Amino acid sequence: MKILAVDTALGGCSVALLEDGKTLAHIFEAMDRGHAERLAPMVEETMRGFDFAALDRLAVTTGPGTFTGQRVGLAFMRGLRLALKRPLTGVTTLEVIAASAMDETGQSRAAVIHDARREEAYLLLQDGGETVQQPMVTLFADAIERIRAFGPCAVAGTGAVTAKENLGAEFVLSSIRQPDALWVARLARKIGASNSAPGPLYLRAPDAKLPGGKALV
Repeated sequence: MKILAVDTALGGCSVALLEDGKTLAHIFEAMDRGHAERLAPMVEETMRGFDFAALDRLAVTTGPGTFTGQRVGLAFMRGLRLALKRPLTGVTTLEVIAASAMDETGQSRAAVIHDARREEAYLLLQDGGETVQQPMVTLFADAIERIRAFGPCAVAGTGAVTAKENLGAEFVLSSIRQPDALWVARLARKIGASNSAPGPLYLRAPDAKLPGGKALV
């Protein structure tokens, strides 16, 4: 099975092409903005020498993430889904980070704590293939206490360093801070194909406001 996966939801832009678990092409660039301008050229570069018609599956991160970043990747891949008539699988950014962190550290459990601003954090707790705590947004201090109660594990995400400073030695600090399309593709391989297109996972309203103070929808 040949899978093309992308991620633009948080602080990076990445594209990966896998066939039966083998990495054929992979690009990752750290960036806070500019995903919309960079994604299409990265996909073109990744697919150089490969035929889009040979793809069996598409995959993308659904969030949580930045309001604009989530929409960039989803819109692009939903368009590609319609053009190629291929299934599109969605996975959360935090699941992707957790899988990468467990692989890097050799730990069977992971906690992802990602800075969501306003003294809040996105949190996910993963025990092997089971998600113990689905993606949520909570106060940063509360997220740390939830990780402490979860017990020894790999800690990942942009809030991992701060969290580790408040946890014991049995918690392992990973270097994984952002989701990567390589792991989007790897996780998508384990999920059955769906006929419906995934939508964005918003855990709170966007920061941007319309004139008059109304939130964007």
